Amino acid sequence: MNENLFASFIAPTILGLPAAVLIILFPPLLIPTSKYLINNRLITTQQWLIKLTSKQMMTMHNTKGRTWSLMLVSLIIFIATTNLLGLLPHSFTPTTQLSMNLAMAIPLWAGTVIMGFRSKIKNALAHFLPQGTPTPLIPMLVIIETISLLIQPMALAVRLTANITAGHLLMHLIGSATLAMSTINLPSTLIIFTILILLTTLEIAVALIQAYVFTLLVSLYLHDNT
Repeated sequence: MNENLFASFIAPTILGLPAAVLIILFPPLLIPTSKYLINNRLITTQQWLIKLTSKQMMTMHNTKGRTWSLMLVSLIIFIATTNLLGLLPHSFTPTTQLSMNLAMAIPLWAGTVIMGFRSKIKNALAHFLPQGTPTPLIPMLVIIETISLLIQPMALAVRLTANITAGHLLMHLIGSATLAMSTINLPSTLIIFTILILLTTLEIAVALIQAYVFTLLVSLYLHDNT
């Protein structure tokens, strides 16, 4: 019970060297591939889910926006597998680190904004000043819209970090309570353990939903700039 509550969020090291890079590279190894003409059920299901997700995200995009389909599908698979692996005992979840989420959000957001300024500069600049704005409010609205644009990658990263971190902390607290109550009151332990199982199920759903939300928001930023 004296364990640090935030110990699971400390980046692990091997012989004094950071192991986060190895952990980040591990999820792609879990994605099966096939060299045969007829795939098995696992790969068939995987391909069906990828096609369904890409179709849902790419329907609203034009030809230029659909060139990002491979990147967005790879992004949602990476975040989902990383979140799910982080639910395993004694594991580390890279998406609980704000620095990593910012490293994903900022380049993707900057790419969409730069594409918008290159292809549709008039529409991109028009977002800073809504039509029909009174003249005295123009400077204030331009500042507000600029801030709202610059804060988008921070919102992406903070949303993912906060949701994953909150779930891990709650699971840690309830797990510690279950362990402490096991020697005091067995009926209460069973109730808390049931809550822990339900929370774990919820966290699996949150891990997948947050991966989808992150990718969907990047897709919406791309749609606004193409």
